[in-house]
Amino acid sequence: MKKLFIITGEYSGDMHAANVVRHLKTISPNIEIEAVGGENLKNLGIKLFSDHSKMSAMGMTPKIVWNHLRLGVRLINYLKNEFKPDLVLLIDYGVFNLKMAKHLKKEGIKTNYYIPPQVWASRKWRIKTIKKYVDRVFCIFPFEKEMYESYGIKTTYCGHPLISQIPEKADKNEFFERHGLDVNKKLVSVFPGSRVFELKNLMSVFIGAAKILKKMHPDIQIVFSQAPSISDSQYKKFFHDTDFKFIQGENQALLSVSDALILASGTVALEAALYNTPMIIAYRGPYLFYLIYLLVRCIEKVCLVNIIAKKDIVPEIIEKSVRPDFIAYNIEKLIYDEEVRNKQIEGLKSVKELLSDKNSALEVATEIKKELLEE
Repeated sequence: MKKLFIITGEYSGDMHAANVVRHLKTISPNIEIEAVGGENLKNLGIKLFSDHSKMSAMGMTPKIVWNHLRLGVRLINYLKNEFKPDLVLLIDYGVFNLKMAKHLKKEGIKTNYYIPPQVWASRKWRIKTIKKYVDRVFCIFPFEKEMYESYGIKTTYCGHPLISQIPEKADKNEFFERHGLDVNKKLVSVFPGSRVFELKNLMSVFIGAAKILKKMHPDIQIVFSQAPSISDSQYKKFFHDTDFKFIQGENQALLSVSDALILASGTVALEAALYNTPMIIAYRGPYLFYLIYLLVRCIEKVCLVNIIAKKDIVPEIIEKSVRPDFIAYNIEKLIYDEEVRNKQIEGLKSVKELLSDKNSALEVATEIKKELLEE
């Protein structure tokens, strides 16, 4: 029996891994699979070598580094001496997984990488590490395939996972009624991020922008999205002097029924684009981190929508420009200036057309089956 081991580092990777495994179990049920993962893989009956409890943390504290080093050493020993996989599938989580690829290569263990590091965005030198240690890349953006192949890396474009996974638009009337919203009034939704450090850097500005919008246009409804990774106590402390509504665990429904969005940068912008919902991106962090980012970035755009389209569709409000009044001004234009609003919506539609309609997880599962059983 052929053996596959999957390495993920956080919730999103675990979710993508589970989708691949679900298809593999259908098309090739005799492959033995183990993983480093989370609840999604566990619920499919996959044996976990380790979960994410000591992995998906931000920063480089001594404790985090030590946890990763210990896990890496234990994992390499397990794969080399006990499980002995025919293939290891790395998913996202670049810093850890690229180091794992290096050690796996030394042991003669074949590796594939699904959702590889975004080397086109920053630290492009990492592509040389991928070429040296990874046997095959499954990329999710159309422009990545040409880039990887230009370095002589075996590459398969499998399409973006969101295309096949994103739900249909929510029923607006049902959603508004369930959350006590008025279907006849405009809705602006705010997505301040899924990590505590993002909230610390962005939430006060976003709340300030929301207050300005509410003062200028009392009929506007404003809702904040609470990420599942943020506890109620962590989230509520930002709202001590406001009565804004916040909704947890319904990100995609909220994206689909809103009139405009204030987003922290990330994949959420691509989700919003697939619903053709107008948005602005606003992001800031510690200034030292921003200076380092300026040194290592490969492209000037930060929003995935603009990167895919290769032009400015979504306003990017970054660092010093992240001010409540400027955010409120841009949202006001998206709601009330028909020309601005329609221009962005047409741009969002063009981005959706640029992305393949492939079922990403099925493509990966099919290629893994070929690699393991038909080599």
